[in-house]
Amino acid sequence: MIRLAHFFFYTYVGLVILAGFWGAFVNPAWDMKVMFSVDLGQLSPDSAINLMSQYRFLRALELGFGIVSILFVGRIFSEESYWRLFLLVMGLGVLARVFSWFFDGNPNLLTKFFLFYEAIGWLIIWKAGLNKIQKTASDGN
Repeated sequence: MIRLAHFFFYTYVGLVILAGFWGAFVNPAWDMKVMFSVDLGQLSPDSAINLMSQYRFLRALELGFGIVSILFVGRIFSEESYWRLFLLVMGLGVLARVFSWFFDGNPNLLTKFFLFYEAIGWLIIWKAGLNKIQKTASDGN
């Protein structure tokens, strides 16, 4: 179980880092065009600037979460408080995708793929951590 949890952890966090860096510092306009079909040239200059600023900010937060996750991977898989915090942040992302599906409409297949991949990864990381916590508790008694 722990190997599978590590697989999902590293693939999820790796993509979070890559997408965060790309969207914050490399080519967010490409994201807008390819991922969202938004042509920034069709927006007013103020709207385009504000949208890009907010998008870069959110992608930078994503990058930061990925970096923190890599730096604390040992603790995430060994200390309950770090495990819970990681799962909280990851789970909020999954919950936001589900919330959006219900309130904003049916997303495309790529977005659905990420939703299910992240949800499965969350469950596997949760179960691996739970197993470790239960084993630690039983070893202590």
